[in-house]
Amino acid sequence: MTGKKNWKVTILLILGSLFILFPLYLTVVVAFKTPQEMSESLLALPESWSFSNFLTAIEMTNFFSALKNSLLVTALTVILVLLTHSLVAYAIVRNMHKKFYKFLYFYFISAMFIPFPIIMLPIVKQTSMLGIDNLLGLAVMNAVMQLAFNVFIYVGFLKTIPTQLEEAATIDGASTWQIFWKIIFPLMKPMHATVAILTALFAWNDFMLPLLILTDSDQYTLPLVQYVFQGQFSTDYNLAFASYLMAMLPMLIIYIFAQKWIIGGVMRGSLK
Repeated sequence: MTGKKNWKVTILLILGSLFILFPLYLTVVVAFKTPQEMSESLLALPESWSFSNFLTAIEMTNFFSALKNSLLVTALTVILVLLTHSLVAYAIVRNMHKKFYKFLYFYFISAMFIPFPIIMLPIVKQTSMLGIDNLLGLAVMNAVMQLAFNVFIYVGFLKTIPTQLEEAATIDGASTWQIFWKIIFPLMKPMHATVAILTALFAWNDFMLPLLILTDSDQYTLPLVQYVFQGQFSTDYNLAFASYLMAMLPMLIIYIFAQKWIIGGVMRGSLK
């Protein structure tokens, strides 16, 4: 029976790998091809590996300016999320016995079930009225949009941290503020890793929120500038895929260098 189970797991892993690797292969191959080569054979390797598509895509999208904007928004979003969402979750979990905080928790969680199109127009109106239709406002709105899910997973993790640590610190004269930042916040590193990578992926790849909020084309992020390849009647797939590949690289590089820390943090969190 064990051999059959291992065989089934192996088949599933192979299929899963193919589903992941095939789109990546297609992206790389199309990015290096000419339109004529792509029309002849979509899956075949390019006859000559030329970087002309990448150079044209960089010029058409003002790539490095958009890259700077995306990096700035992603970094600000992650910092805001880690500093504020963990604090909100801590306040809720340590006061869950009070009706107000229990209501507040379920109020936040309920936001996960609200479709984005319903709040789309109010977001546009409010950001315009407050004068935050810029990169800073986008980072703030990204943090707000991730609040419900992050509070949910932070609360689940904080419940595993014993309150005896805080009671001992209180006896030693530590305030609630000191207890959180010096004791609880460092203990949350495993969950910080999970929240940071999920938030970074959301902020980096999001298209709708920047499209609604940003009014200055000089502040456009990478997903917005890539829309230039989408015509009314056709799409330049070679240039588009070259641009997509360049936009993917920063997140891939970050994950390659941080994967041990991220996976190790998640595993430590699951064992607490």
